[in-house]
Amino acid sequence: MSNKNNKNTVDLSLRQFIKDLGCVTGGAALLGTMPWLQSFTPAAAEEIKKEKARVALIGTGSRGLYHIHNLFLIPHAEIVALCDDYAPNLKAAAELVPKARTYTDYRKLLEAKDIDGVIISSPLNWHAPMVLDSLAAGKHVFCEKAMADSFQACKDIYDAYQETDKVLYFCMQRMFDEKYIKGMQMIHSGLIGEVVGCRMHWFRNHNWRRPVPSPELERKINWRLYWESSQGLMTELASHQLEVCNWATGLNPQSVMGMGDIVYWKDGREVYDSVSLVYRYSNHVKITYESLISNKFNGMEDEILGKEGTMHLASGVYYMEDEKIGKSGIEQLLNQIGNKVFTAIPAAGPSWRPETRKEYQAHNILKGKFDVNDGFSMIGVDNDGSDAILDAFCQACITGEKGKDIVEEAYSATTQCLLGNQAMAERREIFFPEEYKIPYMKF
Repeated sequence: MSNKNNKNTVDLSLRQFIKDLGCVTGGAALLGTMPWLQSFTPAAAEEIKKEKARVALIGTGSRGLYHIHNLFLIPHAEIVALCDDYAPNLKAAAELVPKARTYTDYRKLLEAKDIDGVIISSPLNWHAPMVLDSLAAGKHVFCEKAMADSFQACKDIYDAYQETDKVLYFCMQRMFDEKYIKGMQMIHSGLIGEVVGCRMHWFRNHNWRRPVPSPELERKINWRLYWESSQGLMTELASHQLEVCNWATGLNPQSVMGMGDIVYWKDGREVYDSVSLVYRYSNHVKITYESLISNKFNGMEDEILGKEGTMHLASGVYYMEDEKIGKSGIEQLLNQIGNKVFTAIPAAGPSWRPETRKEYQAHNILKGKFDVNDGFSMIGVDNDGSDAILDAFCQACITGEKGKDIVEEAYSATTQCLLGNQAMAERREIFFPEEYKIPYMKF
């Protein structure tokens, strides 16, 4: 649920939330652990309120249209150009933004002098060439996750970013989600004690296919299903969740092992529809990660386990270990017998909890109402941080201020996803390669 009426109020609310966070005791140190938030304040919005970031979209499929709707509600953004090599997608976007110029070749778009920044929502295999070409053309760049489809492509982007004065953002939206920001504050302040484990899962019941009007368009439209254009569940879903684990622990996993299979959707796809992995940090803390797209019962959760409590970041709640609510199963049973509810002791019953099950009191991470994403949408949902990180990018197109650590976080998460795919393909434990470690990463 949400108490926010539109995305303009979401923007202002998050900016004020970040400002307030910086004012609490230890706020400066806290924002030092989330430096990408430091310039996203009401004061910064006030400074640029009379200016516009002139942006172009490269890729106008479902996610591109999602960004267009968010851009309409960002007061300092103006859409000036659209690009797609699939005519139906470009037509749908042009109907939404009739004043924008249209292109079918992104390289031609990059020649335009009136474009400050580009927003890339293309298949994964196009991320690296489009990002690199856009930076070389002198544009600020916002790209969908994941960073790229190979270790070397990620490193090429990272190296290019070190040499440019242009802004580069990747859509790691949890970094701009209030639940995650506040939850991380609690984790880093010691509320749940030492982090001893991370459990991440993302379940859907959907074949991941899109309708294809003609057979020759199969790989173009259903690019997520083929290794040549996709890295499957890991880069599409796990990239967000592995970033959260690194954020919570302050480390990058040293190694991973796992299994990936096509369990149900045996329809000619190549990428796994089921993955199960275990990542290991140097302090022996582990991430267990599971994703399945033929059962949605468990939905999505980002769970950080501490010695003193557990943080459910996707749900926006936490639980403390020392809070036992109500009486134990045996206590309940004895009380019911004493009050003659039962004439005989039952072997089991739904009216009391077994002794081995402990109840926990859920505490909200945020005060008041807040939004929860069930993880079922393939496109995006309101108020999950996507609008805010796009807003921050548009602000940066005007100010030229880089989003500190955003590229590094995207690099770390993406390479861990690629490492997981390698481990599943080779069916063995894989260690992170030395040649692709960057100074930001701590192992």
